Amino acid sequence: MSTIVKVKTGSKFEEIASYSRLVEVDNWIFVSNTAGRNPVTQEIPEDVIEQTKQVFANIERALATVDASLGDVVMSRVFIQNPEDTNAVMEFIGTQFKGVNPATTVTCPPLGSTVYKVELEVTAYRGAAKADVQEIKLA
Repeated sequence: MSTIVKVKTGSKFEEIASYSRLVEVDNWIFVSNTAGRNPVTQEIPEDVIEQTKQVFANIERALATVDASLGDVVMSRVFIQNPEDTNAVMEFIGTQFKGVNPATTVTCPPLGSTVYKVELEVTAYRGAAKADVQEIKLA
């Protein structure tokens, strides 16, 4: 039988809504939609790219707790509050996922608060960063 690991970061939202930041099932790792709130200061930067940087820091911290990294990400879902921020956010995300190339969905729905400008949810497979990868280009 598998062991399921559930990681809590201490966020009040995790307790209020009864969810985990990360759930690990065998080598599959599911990271909840993550905002750019600094876990120490509880502050959220005004700038969309600064928020995006904090989002990645939060996700990397969660992945590290189960011996995984951004290199293990196989799927990302990007939620951007303002469609006008899409190009800048995706350009930054491209720098973070360079060589990882996960499948990605990008959408611009309203987020839980207007203070959130970007959120990211990822699925990772532990060991993907070290796996032999075959890339197929259709065009």
